[in-house]
Amino acid sequence: MANKPRGQRGKRRSLISPPVNRISPSGIRKFFDLLSSIEGVISLGVGEPDFVTPWPLCESAIRSLEKGYTMYTSNLGMPELRERLSQYLNDAYKLRYDPDGELLITVGVSEALDLAMRAVIDLGDEVIMPDPHYVAYDACVILTRGTPVKVPTSEEHGFEVSAAAIEASITDKTKAILIGYPANPTGAVMPRDKLEEVARVAKRNQLLLISDEIYGRLVYGVEHTCLATLPGMKERTILLGGFSKSYAMTGWRIGYAAADREIISAMTKIHQYTIMSAPTMGQVAAIEALKSGESSVSEMVGEYNRRRLVMVKGLNEIGLSCFEPRGAFYAFPSIKVCAMTSEEFAERLLLEEKVAVVPGIAFGQCGEGHVRCCYATSLGEIEEALSRMKRFVDKYRVA
Repeated sequence: MANKPRGQRGKRRSLISPPVNRISPSGIRKFFDLLSSIEGVISLGVGEPDFVTPWPLCESAIRSLEKGYTMYTSNLGMPELRERLSQYLNDAYKLRYDPDGELLITVGVSEALDLAMRAVIDLGDEVIMPDPHYVAYDACVILTRGTPVKVPTSEEHGFEVSAAAIEASITDKTKAILIGYPANPTGAVMPRDKLEEVARVAKRNQLLLISDEIYGRLVYGVEHTCLATLPGMKERTILLGGFSKSYAMTGWRIGYAAADREIISAMTKIHQYTIMSAPTMGQVAAIEALKSGESSVSEMVGEYNRRRLVMVKGLNEIGLSCFEPRGAFYAFPSIKVCAMTSEEFAERLLLEEKVAVVPGIAFGQCGEGHVRCCYATSLGEIEEALSRMKRFVDKYRVA
């Protein structure tokens, strides 16, 4: 009997790769697709500054366009940007990164995270991360055919990840620890002494630390500790940062990675074939941010702090117990008084009171029982949102 044509043999295979099938669509975007069809919504959901990019940054980009600077840059990023970024990291943290080999300019910190995972994670490697965590962490690991390993954190302990819990999760397949403080979605900030404990675990077990510090400039009454500054950690840390949050430059898509030369070289290989270079105009604006943007950052941080205090106080007063966030621009209140899942709470609140929040389950199992509320919106909108949320909580509060 003649063989069947190749395309007719057996059961048809999926056209989609297994890792892609394993990841879920963003739990954040689901709600924003819904709210886009509803008028009058106050959004406490999008993790984006409501400030416009400071004018000097915009003006520098406009001038670059007028002068015809619309070509590719070096794969690593514009030399002047890398020089200024190297100087900034030295001034801020006493860290010296060679701009010609230890810094890579990326399309936002999201690309930097993706490149880091693809450069160092192999089939079956495990990456330890806190739960809850930013929604992209799982996906970036899974897409490399690695395995995310979640370490629970809780409001009771300030959503700080425990070094002991990390060490208990280590196996012979563990390759890296991925953490992000100040944290999205909780706003938690890890103190230096506890980060030193995590660093000792990493060194003792010869693990990489991948540190997402995109919110490092947004802290309130505490000091941000850059992980690479800890003893012996510069060589085994991939430091990820960017301009989106602190300079109100989300749409400009400029991030960076700082690491050992061998790691940056590996990340650059992937970057060369997938991206080529970050947007030229965005890089020009980032140069200006490092030259003249400090006062704007300070003003924005001061305003975020005022909003933070109003939101946290208001959430607690209406019965949604809220741990005090000390970084980023998120509050993560408990919704247990309403006896709903976080998805039910978020959907009903949106439909009934036109307030958009993100269900905690979008950030991991330990996020259930909470919702994320972003206070990067005006005080007036925060106060109105709290008023609407009070009506909602009073209606559904379990006695």
